[in-house]
Amino acid sequence: MANLKEIRNRIASVSSTMQITSAMKMVSAAKLKKAQDAITAMRPYSDKLTELIQNLSGSIDGDTQNPFTEQRPVQNVLIIVITSNRGLCGGFNSNIVKEVSKKIKTEYANKNVNLITLGKKGNDILQKSFTVATNNNEIFDELTFTNASDIADAFMDAFKNKQYDTVEVVYNRFKNAATQIVTTETLLPIVSESDEEGTSDTDYIFEPTQEDIVNELLPKSIKMQLFKALRDSFASEHGARMTAMHKATDNATELRDQLKLTYNQARQASITNEILEIVGGAEALNS
Repeated sequence: MANLKEIRNRIASVSSTMQITSAMKMVSAAKLKKAQDAITAMRPYSDKLTELIQNLSGSIDGDTQNPFTEQRPVQNVLIIVITSNRGLCGGFNSNIVKEVSKKIKTEYANKNVNLITLGKKGNDILQKSFTVATNNNEIFDELTFTNASDIADAFMDAFKNKQYDTVEVVYNRFKNAATQIVTTETLLPIVSESDEEGTSDTDYIFEPTQEDIVNELLPKSIKMQLFKALRDSFASEHGARMTAMHKATDNATELRDQLKLTYNQARQASITNEILEIVGGAEALNS
């Protein structure tokens, strides 16, 4: 059994760790509230805009096809991978890395796949095995629509120039503080609603022309989808970190209590041994 000094040092160490994890949990909880409010308010707008674009692009005559709706045989693939810059958030980053690796090795086994990594943790792992075209870790320092638009402009131009045949984004979709859903969405090409079942029969009158509206809104819709994915991932990160730090604090508390019990038992045994030695010495003197 460890001596009393070693047990005391371990108790102090675990207590310090517990204070750190508890503080990180409270910080993440505060940031989560703001991020959750942002994505909750944004998601209906983004979903409705995407639905509107799909509906409009599906009802346009075939002669005037937008370059972002062009369907091509898939040979060159771009995957945007959204992770985080910091760890200590459970399986948040590893789940994304596993999903991307699985997708490349199965679905795109014989394709040319490039990655855009947003977040340091995912980039550090994926660049060892796959081709990373661009890495951007600074996006989370100032998460704005303008900064997201700059990233979107780059891959939209590449798609328009036929460098890539499809563009996908893989991220953690926020459900609640304890649950994050690994989600894959196709950003390009835009799939028109006419290609899907359940086309709307509603007839609208457009001003300006339908083509002008689609050409104006399509780029904004793509940028909005990317920005929504970033917001979702940001909220998911803080939810995952808060949950992980909560579990770590509970585990540290349990370990500290066990160490205190061990310390008290060792201390009691030490005191008992001292008493026995004193009594034994006194009896030896008396005899």
